Amino acid sequence: MKIINCPLNGPRNSSEFVHGGELRQMPDPNNCTDKEWADYVFYSDNQIGLITEWWLHAPSGYWFIAERHTGSDEIMRTYDPSEIFTHRVEFTEKEERSPSEEVEA
Repeated sequence: MKIINCPLNGPRNSSEFVHGGELRQMPDPNNCTDKEWADYVFYSDNQIGLITEWWLHAPSGYWFIAERHTGSDEIMRTYDPSEIFTHRVEFTEKEERSPSEEVEA
């Protein structure tokens, strides 16, 4: 049985967790291109080594950060996101453009 140390709930069975993907610098959602946003959301470097990832403890709904070695699958450290994130990102709706405006842009 694999155990993951949840910063909020302590050591728990890995079946209680959901992998949320690699932690990467988010492009400005209001000023980036669709390709830049898609690259951020859907693609990762997928390299062997120590990476920083989002994880969710599903029963409590608690998101946290883990440093995991992709070669051994060993989780080296887990911590609360507040250790690195100091402000909330607010998303605003882009203005709706007609298809003809998108072609010209």
